[in-house]
Amino acid sequence: MLIAGCSGAPPLATGNEPRAAVQTTQLPPPEAIDLIPVGSDFLVGPLDRLSVVVFGISELSAEVQADAAGNVSLPLIGQISVTGKSPTQIADELKVKYRAAHVRDPAVTVTLRESVNQTVTVDGQVKEPGVYPILPNMSLTKAIATAKGSDEFAKIDDVVVFRTVSGRRMAALYNLGAIRRGVYDDPRIYPNDLIVVGESQSRRLFRDVLQAAPLIAGPLILLLQN
Repeated sequence: MLIAGCSGAPPLATGNEPRAAVQTTQLPPPEAIDLIPVGSDFLVGPLDRLSVVVFGISELSAEVQADAAGNVSLPLIGQISVTGKSPTQIADELKVKYRAAHVRDPAVTVTLRESVNQTVTVDGQVKEPGVYPILPNMSLTKAIATAKGSDEFAKIDDVVVFRTVSGRRMAALYNLGAIRRGVYDDPRIYPNDLIVVGESQSRRLFRDVLQAAPLIAGPLILLLQN
């Protein structure tokens, strides 16, 4: 049984900030209000790299990088602003512009290839702690790999992910070894997440619940702010 799924889990009384186990098996994704730029359909910013595909017309397809002002230049239609827009919104705008340029029924797909505006912080017992660009659908193990992996003495059963969800601070304790063995899914990582590998100070947040139920078959989710 997942400790995060136990009903009536006791609140954690460490520190001045209330903490309680959350009845879910996953750390919830952030809401749009939690992110700058926002979440599930990422917003594009200056210096981000995009892939633009116009199906059936290779001459109009391109991989482009936004300039410092957040503009890109594309064949046939010239310069457009992409800052603050999602890939879906950009694709819809391009369809209109290509129709105006006499392209019949353009089918356009825009994909964010690389972003310097959306980042994840990886700290603790990793080889290269730091702030790294995040791509859509990045997982926990991929984020740690971006920091060159855990160091030689890292406690990979102690990986904490901090996230703000609907304005509330949350934390999740993961066992990296269990994820690698396929015991449970590799969780998705979102912009502004903080990942701490093997630091006992972060794990102390979970100690009261762990003492009550030390055998955990999945991630442990805590609400740090009400």
